[in-house]
Amino acid sequence: MGEPVRWAILGAGKFAREHMGPAIHGATGAQLVALGTSSRDKAAPFEGFAPELRVHDTYDAVLADADVDVVYIPLPNHLHIEWAMRALRAGKHVLVEKPVGLQAAQIDPLIALRDETGLIAAEAFMIAHHPQWARARHLIADGAIGDLRHVDGVFCYNNPDLTNVRFDAAKGGGSLPDIGVYTIGSTRLATGQDPVEITHADIDYLNGVDVMARVSARFDGFTAHWVTAMNVHQTQHMTFLGSEGRIHLCAPFNAGSYGEAQLELTQIDGSMRVERWPNHAQYVTQVVAFCASVRNDAPYAWSLEDARATQAVMDAVYVAALPR
Repeated sequence: MGEPVRWAILGAGKFAREHMGPAIHGATGAQLVALGTSSRDKAAPFEGFAPELRVHDTYDAVLADADVDVVYIPLPNHLHIEWAMRALRAGKHVLVEKPVGLQAAQIDPLIALRDETGLIAAEAFMIAHHPQWARARHLIADGAIGDLRHVDGVFCYNNPDLTNVRFDAAKGGGSLPDIGVYTIGSTRLATGQDPVEITHADIDYLNGVDVMARVSARFDGFTAHWVTAMNVHQTQHMTFLGSEGRIHLCAPFNAGSYGEAQLELTQIDGSMRVERWPNHAQYVTQVVAFCASVRNDAPYAWSLEDARATQAVMDAVYVAALPR
């Protein structure tokens, strides 16, 4: 199989510590070799599962590390573009957390630099690497529910900590940047379509960020309604309603931690079939797929162009919510 793809992480935050760090360490063909953080206390848990990890006290030192192939960037949203471009200029492939940018136009220079360098750069949209979404996409395209008429998506959680970065407007906080990428992005992923119009957008703000957004959109042949919230009981589901059936995903985004990944297919004769993926590790699959792109130029399931298209929808949502 050859030498493993060597990964580094910028920052030692909770998500990297609990999810992507272990996924990189555990993925076949990948090796977590470096971490950028000035806090030895924050580095310690990473060293616990990756004892040979090199800890650099600056992000620039990580980018200067010649033994790093890929840089994973889970920094606060407003820093994604800056450090992704710095990493590409340093000759590193880049996997950057969602949302890549805070406006669609911000992603254009990153796409141009990716093309200029010939390196791999993509958004860490992990659900694109989960088989439940490949299955949903196939069933919709195959006509298993007839003609798609409507999509209903909900992703909510209740975070009472107003000091959390998600409540900081200057750092790209808000429910849409944090989780709207899932409801909107998964609709695009499953259908291969972008909305032709945002027909309604109602947003509640707190501290200058959207804490709840209710959005309706029209696509070519179907409609969609999405709810995202940071002040509502933890809930997530995606439902695709067709002329002759329904597809319902019970744990579409945080499969495993929220609940078991299940796809319920109900058809016109009243029958219902449930498909399950109880043990699929989508973060690990994402790392393996990225390594395949780096080593073998294999197609990657979610590109910067995909990220840009989802961000363009969110941009349109904010505009539609403005007072008339």
